[in-house]
Amino acid sequence: MAHRAEPPDGGWGWMVVLSAFFQSALVFGVLRSFGVFFVEFVEAFEEQAARVSWIASIGIAVQQFGSPVGSALSTKFGPRPVVMAGGILAALGMLLASFATSLTHLYLSIGLLSGSGWALTFTPTLACLSRYFSRRRSLATGLALTGVGLSSFAFAPLFQWLLSHYAWRGALLLVSALSLHLVACGALLRPLSLAEDPAVGGPGAQLTSLLHHGPFLRYTVALTLVNTGYFIPYVHLVAHLRDLDWDALPAAFLLSVAAISDLVGRVASGCLGDAVPGPVARLLMLWTTLTGVILALFPVAQAPTALVALSVAYGFTSGALTPVAFSVLPELVGTGRIYCGLGLVQMVESIGGLLGAPLSAPTSKAQDPVTEVLPKEGLGED
Repeated sequence: MAHRAEPPDGGWGWMVVLSAFFQSALVFGVLRSFGVFFVEFVEAFEEQAARVSWIASIGIAVQQFGSPVGSALSTKFGPRPVVMAGGILAALGMLLASFATSLTHLYLSIGLLSGSGWALTFTPTLACLSRYFSRRRSLATGLALTGVGLSSFAFAPLFQWLLSHYAWRGALLLVSALSLHLVACGALLRPLSLAEDPAVGGPGAQLTSLLHHGPFLRYTVALTLVNTGYFIPYVHLVAHLRDLDWDALPAAFLLSVAAISDLVGRVASGCLGDAVPGPVARLLMLWTTLTGVILALFPVAQAPTALVALSVAYGFTSGALTPVAFSVLPELVGTGRIYCGLGLVQMVESIGGLLGAPLSAPTSKAQDPVTEVLPKEGLGED
């Protein structure tokens, strides 16, 4: 374990950024691209699409609600063994899923077992990254989270190619091997001891102090409200465009345009967060306000040019708020309590992500199977 009085703002921290980049890709990139298995499972098990969609839903729910467990274990044992154990569980779940003979087996293997592995990887890795950076924290977080978007472009065609050559069972075996690389990501996480650590106590003491920390509780509520609207375009935009008589392919392509803009927004916001003087919370307020205004304009926009412009703008601002949202938290609770704080935030804000899309569901004319809801990763990982 390295001992420092304060975050080094570099050094081995850049290896932690690299680990977080691949870890976010191997967790949320896999989740966001898992829809290519959807049709295969429907045909293989002769089940309704709604029942098949529960596989990924259970996985993302376990990942989000299990985040405090990963945080508590990392506080006690350090992030390295926790993330490495999570990688083994994630790979084991995919391996067992390749032998499934019913949807229940997939619920337990991918949903519960792999989901538990994902819960032990994302939050500890991001919290470890926050402890290595202070002045460059926003940039480091933005670079790490670009792994989600880049892997989504790469994994979807890769998984489709695997399905066409090895069928769904062989493809899951190879996804299991891919997930095993999370163990290597965990091995790169060198624990860092900071001067303020002895003062914050163990996981129980940190939890108690955070539950009595007014600014932290208010910030958690605010992020939950932001998360409620965050995923609405990704869930309902295609159906909305179909109602406006768009063809299915251009409507789906517009989501890809928003995803590219999202990547640019994450990196740009990370640079601005470190360069602009003053609290990072001001940038978070700016990006959140712009995102809300753009969301409000979507229902009234009719012209294709306006809808394209709104999609690009939404991708940029929603991507931009993500790194600064995570950068504000260490300033609020201190780097000594970041593991516990980030775990609690991830758990509570997931409620907004789960409720936002159903509450905003319109009565749509477009009844297209393309519009099924894909899994969501929370503010870290859209």
